[in-house]
Amino acid sequence: MPQVSVANAKSHLSELIAKSAHGHERFVITRRDKPVAALVSLDDLKIIEQHQERQGLAAVASLWPDFEEVAEALTDLGELRHQGGEGRDVSL
Repeated sequence: MPQVSVANAKSHLSELIAKSAHGHERFVITRRDKPVAALVSLDDLKIIEQHQERQGLAAVASLWPDFEEVAEALTDLGELRHQGGEGRDVSL
């Protein structure tokens, strides 16, 4: 991801927002050459948040003593989604 200083981000905020929103570019905002924030599109943010929610549910399920099968099922579901849903017949 391209890095942009806070000062540069302030001067070119509209341009960075347009690139992020329409071009799905991501930017790391830095202060004194250290990353302090990121600029991402709303679509990218939704993807990040959905990933965090899925990871959180899998982590909680794996902690329950009698629910190993739930964690396995969530892992299987994640793999199926990654494959595009192919690989297992779910017809009735």
